[in-house]
Amino acid sequence: MKKTLSLWVILVVVLTAGCAFAQGDTLTVAMAADSKSLDPHAAPDLASTSVMTQMMESLVTIDAKGEIAPLLAESFEKLDELNYKFVLRKGVKFHNGEEMKAGDVKFTFTRAVNTGKVIDYVVRNIDVDNIKIIDDYTIVVPSKTPDSSFLACLSHYCAGVILSEKAVNEAGENVGTQPVGTGPYKFVNWQKGNRVVLERFDDYWGEKAKTPNLVFRAITEGTNRCIELETGGADVALSLLPIDVNRVAENSKLSLIRVPAPSVMYLGMNVSEEPLSDIRVRQAISLAIDNRAIVKIAFKGVGLAARGPVPPTIKYYDASLPEILPDVDKAKALMEEAGYKDGFKTELWCRDDKSYIDTATIIQAQLKKIGIDVSIQVMEWGAFLEKLKQREQKLYLQAWNSVIADPDYSLFGVFHSSQKLTGLNRGVYGNPEVDKLLDEGKLVTDGPEREAIYLKLQRLIVDDAAWGFLHVNELLIGMQKNVRGFIFDPSGNHKYYQVSFD
Repeated sequence: MKKTLSLWVILVVVLTAGCAFAQGDTLTVAMAADSKSLDPHAAPDLASTSVMTQMMESLVTIDAKGEIAPLLAESFEKLDELNYKFVLRKGVKFHNGEEMKAGDVKFTFTRAVNTGKVIDYVVRNIDVDNIKIIDDYTIVVPSKTPDSSFLACLSHYCAGVILSEKAVNEAGENVGTQPVGTGPYKFVNWQKGNRVVLERFDDYWGEKAKTPNLVFRAITEGTNRCIELETGGADVALSLLPIDVNRVAENSKLSLIRVPAPSVMYLGMNVSEEPLSDIRVRQAISLAIDNRAIVKIAFKGVGLAARGPVPPTIKYYDASLPEILPDVDKAKALMEEAGYKDGFKTELWCRDDKSYIDTATIIQAQLKKIGIDVSIQVMEWGAFLEKLKQREQKLYLQAWNSVIADPDYSLFGVFHSSQKLTGLNRGVYGNPEVDKLLDEGKLVTDGPEREAIYLKLQRLIVDDAAWGFLHVNELLIGMQKNVRGFIFDPSGNHKYYQVSFD
């Protein structure tokens, strides 16, 4: 089976010159949503991690070749199948002036495991009770079981970043609004619903940020982000709408980045409640949906129709999965077999994003053909995430972004039954065979045996109709042509410390 990992390379995009906008010492980035929290153990959503990535760092990272490389760790070594030794860089300062030491690493991982419910799927295998501090700059971090994804998980944008024990304890309940990291930018202030302001950290251990100030603006309406870009109110605009692609591409003052995203947009179904607990109903819903129409209409032809739970950019993606084609007659037969010949009423929740609202409207019309009467509820992003935690949803629209280039990350958190109540398994899905294979996938080293596990997993999850698989998106980013050194990351957590202006 072909392995598709080439896009999981961090690209450095150096854009050509030629812009009349005024140059300044502030880089302004327009985002689709405000951060939920700046506590990395509480907010793994992209709006939050996009900001935290500039301020916080992990022991290891993914390099330009897609390999695990040292970051805050000067070096690392696998001692045996469970234990990993890390030698920390000396002289690394937190933004509060404290030097990073092994005690901070142990404190961080212990806190992540004990309090980070939303990142449990990433950190759950860290054996915090047996972490050994050798000295201030040497630490051994064990996994509870052999885990081929362990180091990759430690590179995670939230779960892997190292915090200052002193700063966290001093902040107390306010840690989410008083972030302290080791990164090239440090926190200044946060106007909720408006902007987060950062400034260059002059005591940064590595290459200093080239632009003194970095501002993230929350502009929820996509076309307004495009307008801010056009008028110079933003230097970079993330999550452009498909309808605005040509508008940016044809503007001589702007540049457009357009690449496949490592994410799958899906129709979530709460399988803990009838009638969605019946696999025949879920299969009927899946067969009633024409995801090609969603790509064409809601996303204006941008992206691909999804075929399964793993995006094509991730290792062990099953390229042989068949295209999901609508079959209304078969869907009606399944509904009748399940005892719902006359259909039923249900709700569909989605975020306040035009592409999602358009998708919800298309699904509403498509499900009506098999007797399902859908009412749509549109919510602000933060409220939407909070509501999902209660597990009261019926149908919901979301996208899962694989920020780690490993299939374990793509599947474990959203499909393992251990994540039903407090994790990201918001459909409350469970299948013992899926659990068994997900557990096995962590134990097997990369190669044909591990590949076979994840290929089988993708088939099982599709057959279970655990999700309705809708759309593989493209990352659409616009920027001023005088922006130089933008570092593109396929996870969406772009790094801005090398950005400067002509």
